[in-house]
Amino acid sequence: VNMVPFPRLHFFMTGFAPLTSRGALQYRALTITELVQQQFNPRNMMCAADPRHGRYLTCACMFRGRMSVREVDQKILDITQRNSGYFAEWIPNNVKSSICDIPSAGM
Repeated sequence: VNMVPFPRLHFFMTGFAPLTSRGALQYRALTITELVQQQFNPRNMMCAADPRHGRYLTCACMFRGRMSVREVDQKILDITQRNSGYFAEWIPNNVKSSICDIPSAGM
């Protein structure tokens, strides 16, 4: 699947979740809902642009750790339907997700 449908519209914005220190990691158990919300949060973007002033053409959500594929797909569908104004309506199925079952080191 081509994630850049139009070569001239190719401005990538990277969101990262969770943004927590290693010391606080043991006290924080995140749900899939919180992770998905943090991915689209403007404070978690790794650039100085605010995604609320534009639209997402396509989006790739990558998860790491043991989690339910059904729950991930449901939460992504929920957030895209709730925030449909921020996603291009003329590109169907514009959010792709992937899950790596192996948790990161120290988790």
